[in-house]
Amino acid sequence: MRREGRAIKLAFTKKPAQNFRLLVFAIASLVLLAADRRGAIGALHSGLGAAVYPLQQFVSAPVRFAGWVRENVSGYAEILEENQRLKEERIRLEARLAKFSALEQENIRLRALLGASIKIGEHFLIAELLSVNLVPYEHLVLANKGSNIGVHVGQPVFDSRGVVGQVLRVSPVSAEVMLITDPNHAIPVQVERNGLRTIAVGTGRIDRLILPYLSGSADIREGDRLVTSGMGGVFPAGYPVATVVDISSTGSSLAKVSAEPVAPLDRIREVLLVWTRSDVQSQDKAREGPSPAAAGPAAQHAAR
Repeated sequence: MRREGRAIKLAFTKKPAQNFRLLVFAIASLVLLAADRRGAIGALHSGLGAAVYPLQQFVSAPVRFAGWVRENVSGYAEILEENQRLKEERIRLEARLAKFSALEQENIRLRALLGASIKIGEHFLIAELLSVNLVPYEHLVLANKGSNIGVHVGQPVFDSRGVVGQVLRVSPVSAEVMLITDPNHAIPVQVERNGLRTIAVGTGRIDRLILPYLSGSADIREGDRLVTSGMGGVFPAGYPVATVVDISSTGSSLAKVSAEPVAPLDRIREVLLVWTRSDVQSQDKAREGPSPAAAGPAAQHAAR
């Protein structure tokens, strides 16, 4: 009994602070319950939320900034990748467009050549140029057709506008063509306006021919068109060769006449190899063989 009384006494004498705290908590609970019933707690919560909001924003700012940076870096990388892909696609499309443009120009040139071949009315073949040699005093081009298909030395060569030259040398698969501007080349021509005949000679300049055998009183004018005369049997008659661009006096009985080739000799890519009717007839006779009269008595006897 003595021990129990001592314990109760100690509870009321040595721990007054705990009892006081319990009393305070109880009173606070009653106050909070009363305030909640009157709606004061909600207002207090809203006030505390408004007061704490800037702090929340400040604390979450680094996280939100890191997310923004991550999204923008990822978007920038995607944009760079898309930009590179578009650049590559643009290069491919430009290359295809350039190819289509080149094919279109080639188609235009070939159609012009075919149109010229119809006008020529002879047997012809289109050939591409393999190389061009336009050094001073030697104007030669190499075409990709040769003797294996009947190309022969002296054969006339045209383009869609007019005369280009004639075959100088031939191999089984190619032919070397001397242009009309080569100083070693001469072509019989006539003035289309009045039929005046003369010779056009190359000068070694890709854009110039001369007519050295015209007298000072010859009826020729600047702008006159020169066409093939058919003399010599190499070039068919009536095809454009050049246009007279300059006439001057030499102080002698001869006039100094210059002409510009009709064909753009420094820009041609394809040419027409032309077989005249006489060429075709001679080839047909060669395939048929010599006639009995030409073959002699032994052949005639064998034929019987």
